[in-house]
Amino acid sequence: MSEKPKVRNVGIRYEGLRPPEKVCDDPLCPWHGHLKVRGGLLVGKVIKAKMRKTVVVEREYLVYIRKYMRYERRRSRIHAHNPPCINAQPGDTVLIGETRPLAKSVAWVVLGVLEKGEGES
Repeated sequence: MSEKPKVRNVGIRYEGLRPPEKVCDDPLCPWHGHLKVRGGLLVGKVIKAKMRKTVVVEREYLVYIRKYMRYERRRSRIHAHNPPCINAQPGDTVLIGETRPLAKSVAWVVLGVLEKGEGES
C-alpha cells in the first residue's frame, strides 16, 4: 500500500489546476518546496524553454485607444521559474503566479499546465 506523496496546498483555486503527479526536490517549487505564491495570477503561452528551470511566457491583452475608439492587441513576455515536476514545454498554456524575486528578471513561477500544446521549436 503506497501512500500519496506530500503536496503543499498553495492556496490557489483555479479551474483545471491540479497538483503535479511527479515529485521534485526543488526548494523553489510551490508544490514540493517552500516558495510562497502571492499577488497576481496570469494565464499565458510558453514561448521558450531554453533556460535551465526557466521559461518565457507570453500573454496577449487588449488596450482601448480612446482617440480611435478601438482596441489594440499588445503582448508581454514574462520569465517564470519552471519546476521539474511541472516541466512546461513550448506551446503549452500555463498558469503562473507571482512570487518573491528569484533572479534579476524572474519573479513568477509556473503553477501548472492548463493545456498541452503542440511542440514548437
